Amino acid sequence: MSIKPSLINYRNTHIIPFRFEYYEPGSLKEVFEILEKLGNAAKILAGGTDLLVKMKTRQVEPKALVNIKRIKELKGIVDEGDRIRIGALTTLRELEESSLIAMHLPALHDAVKQMASIQIRNMATIGGNLCNASPAADTAPPLLVHEALVKTASIEGERIIPITEFFKGPGLTVLKPTELLVEIIVNKENGSSAFSKMGRTAMDLAIASVAIYLKTRGDVVEDVRVAAGAVAPTPIRCPRTETMLKGRMINEVSVELVRVIEEEVKPISDVRATAEYRRHLVKILAYDVFHKAVERSRGGT
Repeated sequence: MSIKPSLINYRNTHIIPFRFEYYEPGSLKEVFEILEKLGNAAKILAGGTDLLVKMKTRQVEPKALVNIKRIKELKGIVDEGDRIRIGALTTLRELEESSLIAMHLPALHDAVKQMASIQIRNMATIGGNLCNASPAADTAPPLLVHEALVKTASIEGERIIPITEFFKGPGLTVLKPTELLVEIIVNKENGSSAFSKMGRTAMDLAIASVAIYLKTRGDVVEDVRVAAGAVAPTPIRCPRTETMLKGRMINEVSVELVRVIEEEVKPISDVRATAEYRRHLVKILAYDVFHKAVERSRGGT
């Protein structure tokens, strides 16, 4: 279909008003061959919850769409004993309903429960959420504090990339045009974690979000990792906040102590919130999430 551009063509309607080629490969080998042939001209279709909206509003107009939903090896959550493998096509709803994710990656479980509606969570995939590379991607801060690895593949072979090196800017990752994100790998650890975000409404994108991984020894913070979303060009780790918290008595940790996170973030003002509000909010979220992780480390939920 090709429709002459007009203002209506830039609204989110049911119409995709431009021509594109459509591919539906049945194996990874076919996917790699198509990507090798098309390169930047192709876009990967997984859940479609971000890409199709962008196509309807003509933010992107790919010459070809490669639907990977039939690739079975990209689906599912696998317990390998000391680590968990999550296929890139695993939906947010599958993560939400997984007892394995709730037990070993509670911050990620928190995040997917707070994302969009059940209908959207049934379609959206973890791989799509990461590859969309939104600064507000809710699955990113939990995976940053759990120090996940992402596995990519192409006709040339595989790469294992720390998730700290995956995001390059708004909408940008280290993925090459011929590469596909195939799975996320996370080691099981003894500590606990938590995540929280604040949006304008229950199903809106985050104004700010924070995830914390925490390991305690008695009442002392033995190890801690902190990440934030929607407050910089990419989801980020917050090393100065981590240094501030490590070795502290739990009852010493106050809103004033986590204030340093305000200095680590680089938010912008946009339609959702001002930069000043985001700085204030990330500090409050960090305090709340820290104590939520402490409660879990002591057997709470």
